[in-house]
Amino acid sequence: MVSITVDGKKIEAKEGTSVLRAALDAGIYIPHLCHHPDLKDISACKVCFVQVEGHDEPETSCNLTVEDGMVVVTKNEEIDKLRKLAMELILAAHPEDCSVCPKYGKCELQNLIQYLGVAPSRMRLRAKGFQLEDQNPLYDHEMNRCVLCGRCVRACNELRGVKVLQYNREGLEIKVGALHDKLLKDADCRFCGACAEVCPTGSIRDRLVYTAAEKQDKLVPCRATCPANTDIPRYVRFVKEGKFDEAAAVIREKLTFSECLGHVCSHVCEGECRRQNVNESISIRNIKRYAAEKDTGSLWRGKEKRLPDTGKKVCVIGAGPAGLTAAYYLRKQGHAVTVKEALPKSGGMLQYGIPSYRMPRDIVDKEADYMISFGINIEYNTKVEDVMSLKNEFDAVLIAIGNHVGTLLPMEGNDADGILLNIDFLRNASMGNETGLGKKVIVLGGGNVAFDCARSAKRLGAEEIHVACLEARDKMTADDEEIEQAGEEGIFVHPAQAFEKIMKDANGHVAGVAFTDILSFTFDENRRAIIEKKEGSYHEIEADTVIFAVGQRCGLEGNDEIERGRANSIAVDEKAKTTSVEGIFACGDVTYGTKSVVMAIADGRKAAESIDKFLGGDGDISEVLAPEQIRDPYIGRWEGFGYAERKQPKVLSASERKDNFNMVDFGICDEEICGEAARCLQCDLRFDITTSKSWSDYGKEA
Repeated sequence: MVSITVDGKKIEAKEGTSVLRAALDAGIYIPHLCHHPDLKDISACKVCFVQVEGHDEPETSCNLTVEDGMVVVTKNEEIDKLRKLAMELILAAHPEDCSVCPKYGKCELQNLIQYLGVAPSRMRLRAKGFQLEDQNPLYDHEMNRCVLCGRCVRACNELRGVKVLQYNREGLEIKVGALHDKLLKDADCRFCGACAEVCPTGSIRDRLVYTAAEKQDKLVPCRATCPANTDIPRYVRFVKEGKFDEAAAVIREKLTFSECLGHVCSHVCEGECRRQNVNESISIRNIKRYAAEKDTGSLWRGKEKRLPDTGKKVCVIGAGPAGLTAAYYLRKQGHAVTVKEALPKSGGMLQYGIPSYRMPRDIVDKEADYMISFGINIEYNTKVEDVMSLKNEFDAVLIAIGNHVGTLLPMEGNDADGILLNIDFLRNASMGNETGLGKKVIVLGGGNVAFDCARSAKRLGAEEIHVACLEARDKMTADDEEIEQAGEEGIFVHPAQAFEKIMKDANGHVAGVAFTDILSFTFDENRRAIIEKKEGSYHEIEADTVIFAVGQRCGLEGNDEIERGRANSIAVDEKAKTTSVEGIFACGDVTYGTKSVVMAIADGRKAAESIDKFLGGDGDISEVLAPEQIRDPYIGRWEGFGYAERKQPKVLSASERKDNFNMVDFGICDEEICGEAARCLQCDLRFDITTSKSWSDYGKEA
């Protein structure tokens, strides 16, 4: 360490440090523009002048190395003149339109103009005349605003090692771009965002608009949109490195049923993945599945939280994803938990709703059994009719019964023999019971449940199956893979169909369904359907079975003290999961309608937090199970990165799968999983870049 004096203040600095860095680290502001804490200095902007005692002239402090005993002055008349001259030269070709600039209020150049007291319009020599480059995904390049500070080039070359950005000449002007001004994708850009992060003026900027509070969520949308807020970039990076136990431990920090989710997660994260703007989103669900399947448990088993017994008792009604998740965390908080389940096994819709070709039952059993092993008492085949009576025995009650009652549309012919409801049909199919299925089947509905019904009917021997829904093909809520695989299996799909009536034969049995083509289908402000039908398009499809797959509802009747919402749902405070009765809570599908397994798990966690607080705990169910991850910012060049295709899972052919309930999708293979994970843009790396401070951040010492 060496000792120097800056503006009369004695400070310590590491040997070899620049005077600029030493002063800034000590809270003494020296104006600068091209300097960034994470990058090497190049003295491009010429505004960081200081005067060193014994030196003839002022010097740029970013290239001036500290020496023991050095005495530095940061302000005097000559220094001020040099700084203002440098700033005026920078402004000579900079647009004078601050108020309409996307960076307005967050621009370091604007901030520096204010500090130095330079009039922006004093020296206007030329306009660069560059066109806005908006053909790249994710970022806009507006080089008229560039001040050639070189931060973006240094970040790309030194910090990331991608080495895409350089200085190009266009006529008499210099601008930043890829070699030969290629599009970033063609120049092998990794789209990490480091250039936009360090740019002081917004000449390279995110196409997304966000506030400071929104930045994390907007720039790492996979993590933000995961209902459980799982640290997706972290576990994807572990998988890329071949560290599958570490990846699984990250997932376990937030999610139960992690291997099940690898099969059936709704993967909303993939729909928001920023990689899709480059070509295709990352196959996040399959990466999660692979990590869970390869997990040995060596890093997290035995590390889970297990607090001492509290003497408090909780009853959870329902052993589905929401209920069992809540029970698991409440038990780990030390509370005695009894789960009452109406069916013979745990898992809820994982066990009795989603067909086994999509969700193998041995995985459901394995994951449920592990949670139960923490000391949860489960009473199977126990349907709770009177919730209020449980308050006499337990300190808290959680209703997590899901929506196990199918919805019958109020249409002509809905009383015919041969009408089935989605949930009843799928449950009977899962349990091996008689389903009442005929040979020609029409499924009404366009979601995943409708396709579960149709594809299950195929496997149970139905000869002709049709799926019809109100929505147009591009508005159908079922996953594309479900629709495509159903088509491969010989199932006919009819989007944009209005259901006119169910036809009956002379014996009152289903004979078919009458439809009309829909031109448009929307909802008004009261969520009432507005349907425009195509004139003269009436047609009929013959069938002997109709399965309604248009929604589910809560089956809890009575218990009038507990306030209800739409479709008999349990009304709750969204945050606290409290009902209208003190001590009774509710979570999962029964509170917000049928959504997804991952949402139910996230809601179970919320309920556990709230109930723990109600019982006198701190509500903290968080766990650290995975080791710390050291993120290497030097990601390097990858030829063809922008064109790297999404790896596809191995799926059985239609002929191999359509007559049995064996697993259909085997996920991404061993040879390709690390490559798929490597396609990630690593958006979170951006937040490892030090945020630049303005002069006002240095307070009185500025």
